[in-house]
Parts: sequence; structure tokens; C-alpha cells
Amino acid sequence: MRLINVASCNLNQWAMDFECNLKNIKESIATAKKAGAIIRLGPELEITGYGCEDHFLELDTITHAWECLKEILVGDWTDGILCSFGMPIIKGSERYNCQVLCLNRKIIMIRPKMWLANDGNYRELRWFTTWKHHEELVEFRLPAEIAEAISQDSVPFGYGYMQFIDTAVAAEVCEELFSPMPPHTELALNGVEVFLNASGSHHQLRKLDLRLRAFISATHTRGGVYMYSNHQGCDGGRLYYDGCACIVVNGDVVAQGSQFSLKDVEVVVAQIDLDAVASLRGSISSFQEQASSKPKVSSVPVHYKLCQSFKLQMSLSSPRKIKYHSPEEEIAFGPGCWLWDYLRRSGASGFLLPLSGGADSSSVAAIVGCMCQLVVKEIENGDSQVKADAIRIGNYTDGQFPSDSKEFAKRIFYTVYMGSENSSETTKTRAKVLADEIGSWHLDVSIDGVVSALLTLFQTLTGKRPRYKLDGGSNIENLGLQNIQARIRMVLAFMLASLLPWVHNKPGFYLVLGSSNVDEGLRGYLTKYDCSSADINPIGSISKQDLRIFLRWAAVNLGYPSLADVEAAPPTAELEPIRSDYSQLDEVDMGMTYEELSVYGRLRKIFRCGPVSMFQNLCYKWGGRLTPSQVADKVKYFFKYYSINRHKMTVMTPSYHAESYSPEDNRFDLRQFLYNARWPYQFRKIDEMVKEIDGDKVTLLKATEKDHQDVTSVGGMGVIAAGSGDPRAGV
Repeated sequence: MRLINVASCNLNQWAMDFECNLKNIKESIATAKKAGAIIRLGPELEITGYGCEDHFLELDTITHAWECLKEILVGDWTDGILCSFGMPIIKGSERYNCQVLCLNRKIIMIRPKMWLANDGNYRELRWFTTWKHHEELVEFRLPAEIAEAISQDSVPFGYGYMQFIDTAVAAEVCEELFSPMPPHTELALNGVEVFLNASGSHHQLRKLDLRLRAFISATHTRGGVYMYSNHQGCDGGRLYYDGCACIVVNGDVVAQGSQFSLKDVEVVVAQIDLDAVASLRGSISSFQEQASSKPKVSSVPVHYKLCQSFKLQMSLSSPRKIKYHSPEEEIAFGPGCWLWDYLRRSGASGFLLPLSGGADSSSVAAIVGCMCQLVVKEIENGDSQVKADAIRIGNYTDGQFPSDSKEFAKRIFYTVYMGSENSSETTKTRAKVLADEIGSWHLDVSIDGVVSALLTLFQTLTGKRPRYKLDGGSNIENLGLQNIQARIRMVLAFMLASLLPWVHNKPGFYLVLGSSNVDEGLRGYLTKYDCSSADINPIGSISKQDLRIFLRWAAVNLGYPSLADVEAAPPTAELEPIRSDYSQLDEVDMGMTYEELSVYGRLRKIFRCGPVSMFQNLCYKWGGRLTPSQVADKVKYFFKYYSINRHKMTVMTPSYHAESYSPEDNRFDLRQFLYNARWPYQFRKIDEMVKEIDGDKVTLLKATEKDHQDVTSVGGMGVIAAGSGDPRAGV
């Protein structure tokens, strides 16, 4: 038997915080060593943090990465353990995203990434170059300070693997696994048994299954040990990296880390018999045949044994059931962990949320409540870092620390109901009840006095006072009056966030939380610079439909039963007067349902449909209940308001990324914000298609009528009686 003990990591790194990152790396190595691991795998670009973006273009970033690697190598960290470290490296004039493989205070080889992630949220080609010389390893001269410190002048650089005395090990970096021809296929045929995948993969609802299927597939038909390491947490941007470090053997998951956690360091370990890999490969005839005629991959010989022989004291890891979270749990835990990282790293003392009693702001409140529960639970589990952060943020003294989530929420969470004459007692009550269930410090504020003062000022300036449409005003007046209320709430929220801590003798400031969802952003159903404008928004990339599912789940599983009433209520902005015969409803205002918005969003972004192709697709999808003309009207209506309001996305609050059809303008959905909202060419094409379809129907109807006449002339009057009525009924 060839027994090997391996370790993979989830690390909560912070872009450009080299001290924090180095501390986590060292802790992960120490934990792996303590568990008896001979291989330790860390995440992609772990030394710098994955999200450095244009900082990767700065020479300082590269220099500091080498300095951190030097500190690791001159110590005893790599003694007796093969470590893979992710960092950027300059070779010649090019920057590469690399894995540096080290053992016993030496660098064995440097593996540059060959296929870069460059879609969706990723822009690696902006900062790095792909390694194109796949046929050989080249010499890389180490920086002088590194060479002197470790007494090593150069190192093999490029695509290849490490041939140890008893096994072969190779790196496959993140995106390469998902490329059409992944390197592990060729490497397996060359005898590589252990694959190291360092990754920087972010959370997206319902995405984890795709990732795990790729790991399983990589070794199911060709054998091998596949190790996967990932970042976990918010490293300074909109993304939450969702960990799930795992180890797969011959298609079976034998170790899996958490997907959502407040831990800075998590290490998963597995004990494996590599003879099981050799045995599987030997049993597959096609593998044997292809391996015998394989293209040769360069290797680096390493005179070192990684495996142990038969040893009863070392138990082997068994296949385990994969842990998946439901979408509702993902909405609770992902944004909750992201908020905690943002809070503890921003220097803020808590959050302030304008809580309207509606579905969106109530979802945000529930996520903050979930965050407080996670903090208390992690403290109970003995996490000293979470405890220290919670004591500092909650301003605890005399040895106190959070032991109850509601008490902790009272210290770090303000909620404010900012009602007007158009607000209902029902939403006011819902907001108060939910705040009590979570434990937030809750305020009820009337904004009518401020609204009235502004309208009086406007009347003094212009001699006119706007009226609501229900009171005889125009659409312009009606919209202006709604916008005044929304924008006052934004100004008031930021004022309270900065001054309420002072009022209550608390240090620091509070972060204002936004609560607009992805569908409203897509449609533009929000006021620019209203109370959806905040410091951060945990639900800005989550659909209304998913939020309603989350509310039903959270009512039971988070212990906030009032959320069931919130979910059951029809969505309303409450910006217009309430009358016995009229109440404002979101879907009526938008002219489309939230369900329809999700369909438009997925077709526009995921399936890359313009107006014409969206119309064609929806003719198939909705053709059973809508005519082509009705489908055309809906498509044109959506694109009209999408394009009119696209400019709002340029100033939207930074949001947690969770949905694949997010219209977020900063990096994920890069499109113009000034459109010809009439879409004259595209809409004309749609109209022509509708006419053509209607023309085809007329032709078909005439043909059908003629068929009926032919049948009746042959079959006699009895057939006419049997076929009486509208001949188009069967078309």
C-alpha cells in the first residue's frame, strides 16, 4: 500500500492585506502538519488575495508576494510537507498567475496558469498572461533576495508535473478544470495521481453542484486524487468566495469543507491509499491503450518519498455524502457571512437599515439577524478571532462577550421605519414586530414634516405645489412627490447612521444597508439616490421570487415568525395616498410581474438575447397563453423601461453577487447606460415578424376552410353537421 495524508484549505484572505494573509497561510500549514499531512494546498493567489484587481499591475504587489514567500521558506513551515502557494509572478515582461510548489525550504517548480478566467465576474486577462509554451519547462531565475535566502538560483517554470519517488503530483489551476480540454486528462495518462486545484471561486445561488460534478468527473473515469482549495469570505469586493475545500478519490468525495463559515482558516484532511488509483486505472482497458500512446508532458524529478507503507494506525478516509445547502440557506448564510467580513474589516460599529415592513428590507433584516446567530454560535464553538471581533464591534467591556444573538443585535443593528402619510399601520406594525424578534434597536420616524417643508420651499420658488395623480395631478407631479419621499429617507438614513452611535455613546459609525432586489434593478423600478442607495446591499443580486421563498424559510428556521406575514403581503412602495378604492402595488406600477422580470433577466443576460431573439424565444415559451402580438408588446415594454432606467445601475449600491442574470454595472454586466429607448430597428423587426406570423395564420385558416369544404362535398350533409361551428377551432 502507498498511504498518503493530504490537506486542503478554505482561507479567508483579504486583498492587499499581506500580514493577514500570511498569518492565515502559516496557521493552515501548522494545522495540516498537526494532522500528519504531507501535502498542503492553498487557494489561488492566496498570498496577495484574489481580488487585488488593478493592484496586480503594481510592482509593489509582486514584490510583497515574494517577501511573504521568503518568510515562509526561511522558516520551518515547508519542512517535511509539500506546499502549493498562489501568487503573481513576473517572468520577462509578462505577469503570470502562478502556483509555487515548495518542499523543505526549496522551490520545486513554478506552475503558471494556462487558461485564465475572463468572463462573468472575472477579468484575469486584464492583469495576467496565459502560459502558452506547453511542450517544455523553462528555467526561471529567482529574484536575488530569494535566491540568496534559500540558496537556490533558478527553478523549472511552466506546464509539467513533479515526479516523486513513489508518486506523481501536478497542479491544475481553477479555470483550467472547466476548459474544453482540461490538463488533468493528459496528466493522468502521464501517470500523475494527485492533482492540486487552487481556486478563487465565488458563490452564486445553485452553483456548487456544477463545481463538485467537475471534481468527481475528473477522477471518475481516469482515477486519481483531486484536491480543491478555495477562498472563503469577502476579500474586499462584491463577491463572497464560498470555500467548500474538498478531496475526491476515484470519483468519490472523501473530505468536504464548509461552504459558508466565519472561520478565517479551515483545513480538511484525508488519508488515501494511492494503490486504489493504480488499481482503477489498470482495470480500464481504454485508459491503458491511451496511456501507451500519450503525448509526453515534462516533469521535475524530486528525490523524496511522499507515501507511507501499510500502517494500521492510519485509517483510510471513506466516501461521504456531499453537503448541499438549499437556496434559502444560501441566501441566509452567504450574505450573512459577507456582511460579517465587511463589518469587521470596515471599521464600522454596526448596521442601519431603513425597515419598511416589506419583503426586501425584511429579508435584509433577517440576514443580519442570521449573521448575529452565526457569530454567537461560532463563539460557542471556541473561535477566538470571531470572539475578539465581536467584542470590539459590540463595544463589550469587563470580559463580556456576545452569548445571545438578540442582545448582540441590539448593540450592532439599528432599524428605522420612516413612515409618511401614505404609509399603513400594517407595515409599521410588521416592521416593529420583526425588529423585536431580531433584537435590533428600532425607531419609528415620520418624514411628513420634512416633505412638507420641501414642498413649501418649492412653492415659494415656483408658485406651484404638486399634487398626486389621485388628487388630480399629472404623472410628472405624481412621480416627483414619490421621489421626494424616497430621497428624504436616504438622507435621513445616512444622518442617523453617523449620529445615532454618538447619541448612544457608542464609538464609530454604522453602515447603511440597501434593500433593492435584482429584478427592480433590471427594470429600474427604484428612485435614483433613494433609500436603496446605501453603503452595501446584501440582496441586490437576488430575485424577488427567491426572496419570498427565503422569507418563508426564515420564518421557521431563523425563528422570526412575522416574516410569514411579510411574505404573504402584496409588494407595495406606499408612496402614493391610500384610498378605499386604490392601493399602490409594485407589479401594477411596473406593468409586469416579478416572475416575468426573472424570465426577461435570464434571457437578456444568461442567454444573451436582444429584443428580437427574446421575442422569438418567448413566442415558444408563452405561445400557449399569449398571441405573438401580446408577446411583442411585453418584450418592447420591458426593453423600453430597461433602457430608460439603465443609468441607475451606474450608481447602484455595491451588492453581494448571487444571481447569474444580475444587471450590476460595475463588473458583471458591462453595457451602455444611454440607449435609444425606442429601439427603432429591433422593434420594427419584431413588428414585421408579428405580421408575418399573422399572415401565415390567415393562409393556414384559408387552407383549413378549403379542406372542410372538400370533405363535406364528398361526405354529404352528415359531415357538415358533425363539423359545424368555427373551422378555426382546430388550428
